[in-house]
Amino acid sequence: MRWEALEQWGGDAARIEPLAGGVANDVWSVRVYGHLAVGRLGARSDADLAWETQLLQHLAHEGLTVPVPIPTTDGRLFADGLVVMTWVEGGPPETEADWRRVADTLRQLHRLTQGWPQRPGWRSSADLLHAETGTKIDLGAMPPEGVARCRAAWARLAGRRTCVVHGDPNPRNIRMTAGRVALIDWDEAHVDVPDLDLVLPHNAAGFDDEAHDIAAQASAAWEAAVCWDDEYAVKRLAEVRAV
Repeated sequence: MRWEALEQWGGDAARIEPLAGGVANDVWSVRVYGHLAVGRLGARSDADLAWETQLLQHLAHEGLTVPVPIPTTDGRLFADGLVVMTWVEGGPPETEADWRRVADTLRQLHRLTQGWPQRPGWRSSADLLHAETGTKIDLGAMPPEGVARCRAAWARLAGRRTCVVHGDPNPRNIRMTAGRVALIDWDEAHVDVPDLDLVLPHNAAGFDDEAHDIAAQASAAWEAAVCWDDEYAVKRLAEVRAV
């Protein structure tokens, strides 16, 4: 991964300072075309980056506030693993009312992406009832008893409609102002059952007890599988009930 790719956004493009961006990417504030922006350099394939950047353009066109890809000088939305996106202002949700606004925004995302194609190389929770691997997930690396628990949790979602899920709507990935809710960091976005996005503080999505249990168990199973086997994944797997 090389930051020389930033030159493709113009001769005056420059990195400013590193930002928190997880282990998979190198994320910096940058200046391009005279404006503050975010640059994310990673090892994702061109097909993967095309899926993500096209999704973000679609959501922005439909009125959601998301980081919008900024093209290179010759019009490409990414180059050599680097994506440059608009800077999004705001703070994290803090109150129950804030989280209800987040739930409304996630549901808008889900409505706007019904029938969206799967992210290249990814698997949904339904796919993983039979498949062993998909992007970051390798069920073969997990204890067989843990895999059985995860699959039992995902099976309770089987047959539901699917759409794009953000995949990681934690407070660090939400930027709120008085007038809107923005979702950033779409690195975990893929096509799956919308309930996986809606296990939120204060039960902000308004699930009844059974629906909340189904969603919470499936979400814990997903996070255990996608992060296996760090300390957080082990903790999440412990929350998935035995079959």
